[in-house]
Amino acid sequence: MKKKERFEKIINWFLENKPVAETELEYNNPYQLLVAVILSAQCTDKRVNMVTPDLFKAFPSPEKLAETDFDTLFPLIKSISYPNNKTKHLIGMANMLVSEFNGKVPSEINELVKLPGVGRKTANVIASVVYNQPAMAVDTHVFRVSRRLGLTTGSKTPLDTEKQLMKYIPEEYVATAHHWLILHGRYTCIARNPKCDICGLKDLCKAWEKQKFD
Repeated sequence: MKKKERFEKIINWFLENKPVAETELEYNNPYQLLVAVILSAQCTDKRVNMVTPDLFKAFPSPEKLAETDFDTLFPLIKSISYPNNKTKHLIGMANMLVSEFNGKVPSEINELVKLPGVGRKTANVIASVVYNQPAMAVDTHVFRVSRRLGLTTGSKTPLDTEKQLMKYIPEEYVATAHHWLILHGRYTCIARNPKCDICGLKDLCKAWEKQKFD
């Protein structure tokens, strides 16, 4: 099967079986999503969603967050992975949003990545989810699932994976495809012992074909 045909078949399967795919992070505005995505690095969305209600209540805007200090913010996110770094990142991010972007979350990736705690993956999430841009954020789930399905080959980095996926996914599906791959990796194509017996993509999967799930 040629690469283009594989992409078409897999996209069609998702369109038919999972037409709605969205982030599982809970938020009400771009600022809240940015905070949640920064917190979600190497942490589950479930854990982040347990922390953010009190966090957003205490700091409902970038301006409020920029005014706080480490000792005030840290206790609110100490149950999240890497709380020391993330506390510093959130305060730095809020200060830059206020001082350089008038408190508004920018839409351009090259501006988003200037913010403390925001790498390319986080920037792509904001660009696609908030601004509906064709940006492909690659996390561990996307990296693993795209490789197993045969959508990517020989990819060593998230950026390489992103480029390979963007080459074949039609622009109108990119933002949703990001969530398709994440959710498939989170609940079906899990890292250890993938649930191939219930996977509707089994017949299109290169890893299943080879019985090799590295």
